[in-house]
Amino acid sequence: MNLPARPAPNPTAASGQLPSRVVLASGNAGKLREFSALFAPLGMALIPQGQLGVPDAEEPYGTFLENALTKARHASRLTGLPAIADDSGLCVDALGGAPGVYSARYASMHGGEKSDAANNALLVRNLAGQANRRACYVALLVMVQSEQDPRPLVGEGVWWGEMVDMPRGDHGFGYDPYFYLPSQGQTAAELDPAEKNRLSHRAQALRQLLEKLRPDMA
Repeated sequence: MNLPARPAPNPTAASGQLPSRVVLASGNAGKLREFSALFAPLGMALIPQGQLGVPDAEEPYGTFLENALTKARHASRLTGLPAIADDSGLCVDALGGAPGVYSARYASMHGGEKSDAANNALLVRNLAGQANRRACYVALLVMVQSEQDPRPLVGEGVWWGEMVDMPRGDHGFGYDPYFYLPSQGQTAAELDPAEKNRLSHRAQALRQLLEKLRPDMA
């Protein structure tokens, strides 16, 4: 009986060597700061795709995973380098999981401007009168060695908290000033950046990714 061929191994995971240069498939300055801090100890040069002339990919899907994979493949195809992409957002229980994958353009999809301030203002309005303030940040992190990589590496992080009506803190970006962490007694924007990089959804996703990429470094 002929058995199906085994999937090709991920060359980086098999060799135990991290790539020296990786494209970050994002132009978001806040993400770049956070990812640069997270990847700095690994000795990997993280290059924003804009520096290599790569335009943003379309994000047509309704799931974080599909969008992240699309962005990573797009960046790798146009640069010939390994690529890392994330798709992340805020899911609020009382809003049926919204804004979800549309977190960055939440207000603009409802006639407002595309900005953190407009997104937060709309979220506060939509939560008016809601007793349930439970929410989570979600991050899907995908790494591909090439556009045709048959075994993308995937990490997922989920960071639970509650939404508040008044902003607190000057760190972070996006919904961070309104995302309150009962266990810390602070919003994500009040956390020390190093502490946020330890606890955040992106940090969780990175740890999962490293377990698959380099078990000795996780």
